[in-house]
Amino acid sequence: MLETLRLLIVCTLLSTVFAFSAAPRPAAASSVASTAETKDGDTYSYLNKEQLEFSIAYLNEHHEADVLLPFVKAFSDLGTTSIKKNTWIGGSYQIIAASITDITKDELHLEASIKQGEKVNTESVIIHLDSDPVPGMARTYRTLPPCNPMHLNHASKLPIDNFVRRMNRLCNIVKAYSATGKLIQLGVQMGGKGVGKLHDDLYLNQVPHNRFVRKYFYNMASEAALDATILCSKKQFTHRMKMTVMFPEMNPAMDSYRIGTLLELARAIAIKLAEQNLRVRVCVQGSMGVGIFTGVPKQLNGVHTLLQRMDWESEPGEENEGMVGNYVRFGNIGKEHVVNAKKSEKEDEPDVEQDDVFLIICPQNMIGLESSVVGSLSEMVDAAGDRPIILLNPDLSDKISSQGQQSIRGRQERIDFANSFETIYQFQNIYYSGTSYFPILGSIVKLGPLEPYVAHQRRDLRNNEGEVYLPVYSSETVPDNEVLMSTFAK
Repeated sequence: MLETLRLLIVCTLLSTVFAFSAAPRPAAASSVASTAETKDGDTYSYLNKEQLEFSIAYLNEHHEADVLLPFVKAFSDLGTTSIKKNTWIGGSYQIIAASITDITKDELHLEASIKQGEKVNTESVIIHLDSDPVPGMARTYRTLPPCNPMHLNHASKLPIDNFVRRMNRLCNIVKAYSATGKLIQLGVQMGGKGVGKLHDDLYLNQVPHNRFVRKYFYNMASEAALDATILCSKKQFTHRMKMTVMFPEMNPAMDSYRIGTLLELARAIAIKLAEQNLRVRVCVQGSMGVGIFTGVPKQLNGVHTLLQRMDWESEPGEENEGMVGNYVRFGNIGKEHVVNAKKSEKEDEPDVEQDDVFLIICPQNMIGLESSVVGSLSEMVDAAGDRPIILLNPDLSDKISSQGQQSIRGRQERIDFANSFETIYQFQNIYYSGTSYFPILGSIVKLGPLEPYVAHQRRDLRNNEGEVYLPVYSSETVPDNEVLMSTFAK
């Protein structure tokens, strides 16, 4: 009896173990595992189920004519075949329909319907997400550089953001410009990080701006500066950087320009960097010219003095006690204002700490002067070596001068120098015309050093319930004006 009981218990335990091992296991988390690799080198599905199904349905229903059909023609062998077969008899070979069947990490899988005479055939097509136009289509569709993998890994980690960004490159190649903004919205709706997303109800047409609005821009610009500085320290980004922050209170061409907003922005960026134990040199260009023909740009008049007198909360007992003088210093543009580390020769004197980051406020040339700020700025950049130099709202273009020196001598070198600075943050409003600054039509933004450019159209909600900025266009480079305006709803 005892042996029979023991045998029954063992059989029960074995059946339980087998049942547990045969039971299906729960799926891994989709948002992270979708880009991970197994030990065998296999990859999980690119998008999660919801993102995959919605993206396929949306593109098939709304973008067959402007996106999918051009994709098949531009990036598959069917495009080359259509050119060859239509050489003698136009219209004998037509791609009449296309639909996506699957999306993987690097490919779009489509089915295309081909009409030859009276026959209609269906062919499977695979398009790589980093494709270039096939031979024969290069004249119709100009190619663009593929998205930088480092940019994708840093700024587009989520699979849906990665997919949207690479799709937008293909859309720009086939001139489906309006689709890029809709894909940006798709990424936001499907759980992306919100590429290029702006806060609602900014009301930038109202001047002076709300304090919340100013702080919103200060925080975005400061985060971008810190991100770029970290990337530079890892040798992943250039040390020559620039920021363009041109909402109405920051635009010197408008009567709404407020010098206090510029100073507050510079202070916010400097403090953000100093909080990471970085020593920041905040610089404003000094007087330019020769003899009695000297001066500073009107935009910078008094800025150097105001910058040092403003409240940095750096006094004893305040939040940033000891920051000014130790971690935030002031100077002008020039190699003599670059401080390098130096050990003190006297025991009772502290060592000299080097400047880690240079923030230069609005460097610009002046109308009528024969000297250019580029010379002294270039010397300062060389003296700083590989340390980050951030230009805030620079204007390094040549200006009209009495003897034409800014327009003739060394012009190409100055242009090359100005173009060597990479944009790490940009916010710039778009207006209906160049002579009228109100109302605001939209904006162009680049929210980080490795982020894409996104253009928005400003729209008022019904019954004066607020305003929103809707993405209408996106690209890896500064948007072209004609392309940009073609995407705005009339």
